[in-house]
Amino acid sequence: MPRILVTGGTGKTGRTLVRLLRNVGVRARVASRRTAAADPDAIRFDWDDPTTFGPALDGMDGAFLLAPVESVDPLPLVEPFLRETQRAGIQRLVMLGSAIVLPNARSAVELAARVQAQPGGLVLRASGFMQNFLRPHPLAERIHRSGEIRTAAGDGELGWVDARDVAASAAALLADLERDARSDYLITGPHAMSYPRAAHIITAQTGRQVRVERITEKEQAAAYRASGMPKEFADALAAVERGIKEGREEQVSTAVLELTGRPPRAFAEFVSDHAYEWTR
Repeated sequence: MPRILVTGGTGKTGRTLVRLLRNVGVRARVASRRTAAADPDAIRFDWDDPTTFGPALDGMDGAFLLAPVESVDPLPLVEPFLRETQRAGIQRLVMLGSAIVLPNARSAVELAARVQAQPGGLVLRASGFMQNFLRPHPLAERIHRSGEIRTAAGDGELGWVDARDVAASAAALLADLERDARSDYLITGPHAMSYPRAAHIITAQTGRQVRVERITEKEQAAAYRASGMPKEFADALAAVERGIKEGREEQVSTAVLELTGRPPRAFAEFVSDHAYEWTR
């Protein structure tokens, strides 16, 4: 069985990926800034400390790469890690990228290209996570506080995907390093969905009344900054909603089915699984 390093191993995708890999006998090393003492395969990993890269990759056959979050320029931090993966002889490097390119964030596009240029390197371009509707994401916090979704995306649709399906797709590629793979996969849910549709589904399935308040891009950026996001990232994230409103993010794919053998979860199933989040 391969030995796999999982960066961001305590996050919403990494945590599920570790569990899936270990369930099939793969040794998964959890890399995170804060390690769990109870996990013998946990190791300290910090994007701001390149000296942690080598020890984390030592003895590994493959790696899951979660680039620094809330950054419009991740390449300078990740570049030294990519060099270390080559020195370590990593056979397959799976990066979690985004189907949505943030405005003024060309570095993320270049990073994906760098990963794909490496032997065994590939990128999962995930659409918006359904988990954004769960706390502590600002979207979910507002639903809890006031029963509303504030959005500048209008009736535009996005191919929302469950992070569990993203993790399952990564696990399928990392548990079998001999599996044929493309260099790029678009990872989405089964259909595109607007915020008004999401509000309707949550209301219908949980009884929690959720309404949509349509706001401007500028107002959305201010709200993100107020939640603690860095200004540049908050502004870029708000600008994404313009692309959604204009219909540029409606794409869906069958990649989850192709990689895992089962279709991705629909939003209604996601809401059913997490109904307690809106009813408690």
